[in-house]
Amino acid sequence: MRTCCIYAVAMSLAVKQPPAADRVYTHVKQAVLDRRYEGGTLLTEGELAEAVGVSRTPVREALLRLEVEGLLKLYPKKGALVLPVSAQEIADVVETRQLVEEHAARKAVPAPPGLIARLEELLEQQKEQVAAGDLTGASVTDRCFHAEIVRSGGNEILSRLYGQLRDRQLRMGVAVMHAHPDRVAKTLTEHEEILQALRSGDAEAAVGLVHRHVSWFSHLARGEVR
Repeated sequence: MRTCCIYAVAMSLAVKQPPAADRVYTHVKQAVLDRRYEGGTLLTEGELAEAVGVSRTPVREALLRLEVEGLLKLYPKKGALVLPVSAQEIADVVETRQLVEEHAARKAVPAPPGLIARLEELLEQQKEQVAAGDLTGASVTDRCFHAEIVRSGGNEILSRLYGQLRDRQLRMGVAVMHAHPDRVAKTLTEHEEILQALRSGDAEAAVGLVHRHVSWFSHLARGEVR
């Protein structure tokens, strides 16, 4: 009886395992986002198949999906090149973020207590991650901080649009934090300022702070860092 139960559990776990292509997709995408696969790295089907423990067919399927998302460039019989974050990509993301986030910041005032509490929680979490040297985690929390403000407006279309920028934002955020560690403390300070403006009900101050905070990335696109 006990053997049957163990077999049933094992079979259940096997059934719930994601498809091979999904496992490859998740493995590669996460490695690109957290910079284990740096921009300019050439990935081969054989290496990925061995790393994930699958055949080459699902690897090809996963790589095609990642090429569509703009993370990789496929080269027949050679492999897949991890695309570096480009100046144009940064500029496009900054422009879209400004349009969505400035509108959301104005609409978030007066801010409901639930939003303020959630932003306080995320800011504290980000501080702890930075102190622990977890820059990837801090980048994820950074995105969540801004996404909460966008979501608070109740516009599902804007929320979905903003969500589509998620991976690009995470990738850029991690790259920026590693390249400019001095910027991390400034990011935390600016989040504090945005939170205080929302807490005090000053919509114009909140919009101005969000604009300045997001605009900093545009300096990267022009090769200017300050």
